[in-house]
Order: sequence, then structure tokens, then C-alpha cells
Amino acid sequence: MDRTTTGPADHGPVLVLGGTTDGRELATLLVAAGIPVTSSLAGRVTQPNLPPGGVRIGGFGGTTGLIDFLRSHAITAVVDATHPFAEHITAHAALACNHTGTPLLRLARPSWSTRAQAATWHWADGLTEARIVAEGLGSRIFLAIGRQDLHRFASWEHRYVLTRVITAPESALPESWEVISARGPFRCDDEQDLMRSRNIQVLVTKDSGGPTTAKLDAATVLNIPVVIVRRPALPAGLATVSSPREAFSWAARIRGNARR
Repeated sequence: MDRTTTGPADHGPVLVLGGTTDGRELATLLVAAGIPVTSSLAGRVTQPNLPPGGVRIGGFGGTTGLIDFLRSHAITAVVDATHPFAEHITAHAALACNHTGTPLLRLARPSWSTRAQAATWHWADGLTEARIVAEGLGSRIFLAIGRQDLHRFASWEHRYVLTRVITAPESALPESWEVISARGPFRCDDEQDLMRSRNIQVLVTKDSGGPTTAKLDAATVLNIPVVIVRRPALPAGLATVSSPREAFSWAARIRGNARR
């Protein structure tokens, strides 16, 4: 699918690498201000919540493909509003924008490491360490890491594992696992009910950041240990903001400069 929009030939749209709530909010702000925008979604979720403005769905074909897209669509600026763990597209964007001289900004919600830390939280450098830490904390595990990395935990075939996804996993999972299909946001009370009903002993999640802390708050109330996977490092020198409003101001300024 490709529903791109372009502006005048000498200053095309802002490209938002999206798929997140923040990306949709940024696109909404840009459209409201009359700034052409194209949001790019990876296409891993069926029936995605599409943002306003131009939309394209699917990969670019690596750094080279993204370079071609930036040039062929006269992209004015790029805002990387992908998930904090979408490290490949973030790396590709940094390389492509550096190659083409296109201004680039990273939009990412503040890490949970910046908020008050509960005594039951355990931080892990990567999924392998998270698996090892969780194994020492309990055998009934709520694995809330998204569907793409579930196969990394397939060795837990003799443990009860609850996982929640928007789109069904592509690979087969152990029979001892329970898969729930649901789309957030979720309420803290509902998360507590879910964890109690499954007698959850450990929560494993990624540092998605921002205000979506219902599962963390629920685990804290129930005194359930939480294993949090730290975010991957960003490319050196990448400018970062934490809110769609800040990203909008940056993009509007870049766009205004491009039109002079």
C-alpha cells in the first residue's frame, strides 16, 4: 500500500517512520498545520490504525532503498517515531539521512529508567539476560515483549507462559503457553485481574517507556518481580525529543527553512 503525498518539487513532505501512537499524533499535528507528511508503517500489524496524511506500508529495502525514497520523494526531513526496539530501521535512517543530507530526528518516549524504580524491578541488557533472570524468579511468566521475539523464549516449553499480542505469532509456540489477542491501552485494575487469574509470578517486558505503565503498576501492587529489557543504544549524534509536540516544532522549523 502506498498513499504518499508530496509538496512542491523543491520541498517535499516530512517522512515519519511510524507505527506508534506518537507517530500518529505527530502526523495529525503536521496535517493540521498544512505540512505535507508521509507516514511509513512496517506492515507487521493487520488492520493498523492509520494516521492522517500520506501513508506507505512495507519496508524500504534497507539503507539503499531508503536513500532512493528520500531522493525520489524530495523528503524535507525525517522523524523516526518507531518503537524504541526497532533498531534496524533506526540505523538505516541514520545512514540514509547522513548520505543524503536529510535532517533526522528521533522521537521516543522517556525511558522507564527515568521514573521511580520499584524494588521488584530487574533490568536486563538484552533478551538473553532477561530470560536467564526470569528463570530464577518464577515458573509462571507473563511475557509482554511483542510477537517478533517470542521464539527467543521457546525453550520455556515446560513453564506456563502468558503472552499478549495484536497479531498472531508466525512461529509455533510451546503447548504450555497461552496466547491472548488484544490491543491496548490497558487499565491497571484489568492487568491485576489478569495476573491474578493466571497466578503470574514474573513479568518480562521491554522498556517501551512513556505513560503506558499499567502492567508495571499492576505487578508492583501484586509484588510481582518485573524483568525489563533495556533499550538498544542509538546511533551516535542522533538528535532526540520525547514528545510529538517537540517533534512537530522541529519539523515545522526545518520545513520553513527549506521553503526559503
